[in-house]
Amino acid sequence: MTTIIRHFIEKGHLPIQIAGHATNGVEALKLIRQVEPTLIFLDIEMPVMDGFEVMRQEPDRNYIIVTAYDQFAYAQRGLRLGARDILLKPIEYDQLLASIRRSIGWKFTDNLIVNGLLQYIHENYHHALDRVTLSGVVHASPDYISRLFKKYMNVSIPQYINELRINHAAALLETTTHSVHDVCAQVGYKSMNSFYKYFKRYKGCPPASFRDRSLADGLDAGIEP
Repeated sequence: MTTIIRHFIEKGHLPIQIAGHATNGVEALKLIRQVEPTLIFLDIEMPVMDGFEVMRQEPDRNYIIVTAYDQFAYAQRGLRLGARDILLKPIEYDQLLASIRRSIGWKFTDNLIVNGLLQYIHENYHHALDRVTLSGVVHASPDYISRLFKKYMNVSIPQYINELRINHAAALLETTTHSVHDVCAQVGYKSMNSFYKYFKRYKGCPPASFRDRSLADGLDAGIEP
């Protein structure tokens, strides 16, 4: 479960840090008390101690229950124990993102302005974005939001937007047959030159080469294109 969640967090360039993972309920309980995480993905079926007992011993946490389809009714007990949401297996990216939004919104930092910027950027990265537009969204000056964003995210707003766009572009190149030109437009670039420049900066090669390499890796692993 941790592997697929980590993959989707990286794919979507979500501002989430995975604090750790546990292989059984006792480890989970210990980790929760040590780390005090903002959000907990909790599998019901765990050895030693199940997810329900973890929730009973550590109530008032932001739990997302992870369960298989045939256990959905079983997972309703988790909601009665205070779980924020239920995430059904097999986990998909859109499903994961929607569950996070329902559970904690965009509270990825302790600053409301930065959270508002993150939400708007992730929901509108494929549109034209600049400091003036973003400052209007959160009702603060362009210079102020730039300093604040850099303080909390350790990157500038343009850097964050470009990396987010390129990560989405890479996913499209790997999973669709859309042309490079179409992918460029879909992730918000008006100029192919800019798209090529940033793609090479973040992925180390041009878009077409990235697609060819991904296809070759898939064939080597025995995956049908």
